[in-house]
Amino acid sequence: MRWVLPVLRGNRGFTTVSFAIRTPWIVSAPIFNAIRGNGISIAYNTDMQERLQKILSARGICSRRKAEEYIEKGLVKVNGVTAVIGQKADPETDSIEVDGAVIEARKEMLYYIMHKPVGVVTTNANMPGQKTVQDLLPAELRGKIFPVGRLDKDTSGLLLLTNDGVLAYRLTHPKFDHEKEYEVRTTDPVTEGQLLKLMRGVMIDGSKTKPAKVKKVAEDTFRIILTEGRNRQIRRMCQKVGAPLRDLRRVRIMTLQNDTLKTGELRALEQNEVDTLLQAVEIT
Repeated sequence: MRWVLPVLRGNRGFTTVSFAIRTPWIVSAPIFNAIRGNGISIAYNTDMQERLQKILSARGICSRRKAEEYIEKGLVKVNGVTAVIGQKADPETDSIEVDGAVIEARKEMLYYIMHKPVGVVTTNANMPGQKTVQDLLPAELRGKIFPVGRLDKDTSGLLLLTNDGVLAYRLTHPKFDHEKEYEVRTTDPVTEGQLLKLMRGVMIDGSKTKPAKVKKVAEDTFRIILTEGRNRQIRRMCQKVGAPLRDLRRVRIMTLQNDTLKTGELRALEQNEVDTLLQAVEIT
């Protein structure tokens, strides 16, 4: 689009200039940002511009610190030109590339937590004869949000459901070491020796589990914090140390805790909960 705009020529008053640009330039004193050449000052609106690090973080591409690394390595371009540290851009109008791929705006994100009951399967698939978490959702949310990770059928507790694929990846991939906390009740009193083995890690399927944080809260009850999520991991760990469990409930996912939800209930996260979670996993 070609624009004909007023510009200020020194102290000789206004004239006009015609040129093609991506966004409208205007003369506005509060946001005056001049480009000087041949005695002409052109003022333009930078209200919509943000630092590239912030844009990449908001799009879920990487953390702001990692964005700086990408920029320094020359992997980020704005409108085809290699970006530099400190550069700003308009995410609505500028074409921003990271390692050759043009980033897109994040769609409207939905974030919910559920207290999953025992007997409900954590899956998106239709399973005739089985009750799934999708069956517990109101009709308007079915097919729009999906469980992050899994709780097996015999486990209850906190489950995050969202359409934010970046968040789901950050929370489920073991390389990020994000915490999930569980309350475990065993069939018999648990010993300090058994808890120590759980803390140090045990062999499952030929490899040792990562070290865990363990805290005893009663003779037959303890809390355990994991940073990985193997299939039926806690049940198998407890079986391995001779402390078979009778009840398993997830009580925390990173910054999210289940303090008020009753079994089977669902609620949307408050904005401050979303912000805190995204910050904790370094998406913003």
